[in-house]
Amino acid sequence: MTPNSKWWSLAAIILFLTLAGCAPGEEVEDDPNPFAPSVDPNGQAVDGMIVGHRLMEAGEYQLALEAYTRAAGEEGINAETLTALGSVNLALGRLNQAEGLLRRAVELEPDWAEAWNNLGVLLMEKGETSEASLVFKKAYALDNGQNDSIRDNLRLALAKLENSRYDPGQEEEFRLVRRGSGSYHIRRNGV
Repeated sequence: MTPNSKWWSLAAIILFLTLAGCAPGEEVEDDPNPFAPSVDPNGQAVDGMIVGHRLMEAGEYQLALEAYTRAAGEEGINAETLTALGSVNLALGRLNQAEGLLRRAVELEPDWAEAWNNLGVLLMEKGETSEASLVFKKAYALDNGQNDSIRDNLRLALAKLENSRYDPGQEEEFRLVRRGSGSYHIRRNGV
């Protein structure tokens, strides 16, 4: 094969592949604007709390923090936004920030079981088992025993409190809960 025939063979293959990618009757628009479409200022934004909840469930905690922060800016600081911000900070390992936010949430809405539960999870993470068990008891009483995650968290905290020879290598999974359906799971040691 001569070098000239190799070139023609290569050109024929390229032409064939280029034509194979085109579907008949399909037009390609030439958009003169190379930039992304503009934002519609009158358009509807998705609720930051919903976005944050979905990102938390997906394990995208940093993005969830940004969504919750945006929601707090739009909705204002209330127990729900404080609980969400506290829960995501807990998931990111920022325990001191999370504690302040969750304590403020239960001050604003002292009858909200989910906020008390999430504060209990934080206290367990900090190793404050006795206070956590009291907080879980309060959450369980406020919830009337309806939420399985709160009941399980209380059971685990009481078992850890009663077992003075607790093996720290035998970590349990505690669950953050949010208003509405769904819960967040806190897992330790690669569980």
